[in-house]
Amino acid sequence: MKRFLAFFFVLCFALPAIAETSEADAAATKTIYYALVPALVGNYGSDGRLKYYKADIALRVSGSEAETKVKHHEPLIRNQLVTLFSQQTDASLGTVEAKETLRQEALKQVQAVLTQEEGKPLVDDLLFNNLIVQ
Repeated sequence: MKRFLAFFFVLCFALPAIAETSEADAAATKTIYYALVPALVGNYGSDGRLKYYKADIALRVSGSEAETKVKHHEPLIRNQLVTLFSQQTDASLGTVEAKETLRQEALKQVQAVLTQEEGKPLVDDLLFNNLIVQ
């Protein structure tokens, strides 16, 4: 009977510790959307007439540690994205399919930059909250 009571008390004290561990694991894998603020603004195209873009971009990361690392490398990420956008043409920004292709290319480039700097991509997805071209 004493063993049973001892086991019961040990189990009662261990359950809150197990619950805290699973809550900490859930918080570590929480999805976070990191917005690149201010929006990217620049010109594109090379056929004589200047054309402009404005892109509000959010990066989806898993966990606050990844968010901190992305925030640290934001200047390099912004530079890569500005370079990518400035290389675009009317054809590459004219349709929904073209914008999706641009979004996927932007994601690949951001992941490549972070892989080079941190050893892993860190960013799960890239979203255009707003993309205006004129």
